[in-house]
Amino acid sequence: MQAIKVPVLRNPDIELPTYATKRSAGVDVRALIDEDMVNLRPGERLLIKTGIKVAIPEGFEIQVRPRSGASFKQGLTVLNSPGTIDSDYRGDIGVILINLGQEPVAIKRNERIGQFVLAPVVQIEWEVVDSLDETERGEGGFGHTGKE
Repeated sequence: MQAIKVPVLRNPDIELPTYATKRSAGVDVRALIDEDMVNLRPGERLLIKTGIKVAIPEGFEIQVRPRSGASFKQGLTVLNSPGTIDSDYRGDIGVILINLGQEPVAIKRNERIGQFVLAPVVQIEWEVVDSLDETERGEGGFGHTGKE
């Protein structure tokens, strides 16, 4: 797998994000909170800092994604998934968590709360035209095919 160097500043109280396995697409990112733990009630959302600041190379973004285990087991997910961290942002990266489960979820300091995925970015160059090519689908959307 290709590796891209990304300069990082981290709070010394937090572990550097790491890959769980050799073929993992995302690095596990951890919670930097002042308390030992915060409780996230059902339906509640919270911005959790990660203690990570990066200089993403131009032409890339970091996507912030939920952890599948926490989503399945606890109903904990990233609200704006995938979140985008642009290459010109230099602040502490936050993760917006929401509890979609039925029970409160305890989030502990340095606990894994999401994943960062480095992804290439291609910018749009708009070309205004008078019409678009015809397709079988046309303007049908939002489940119009009836296929499951």
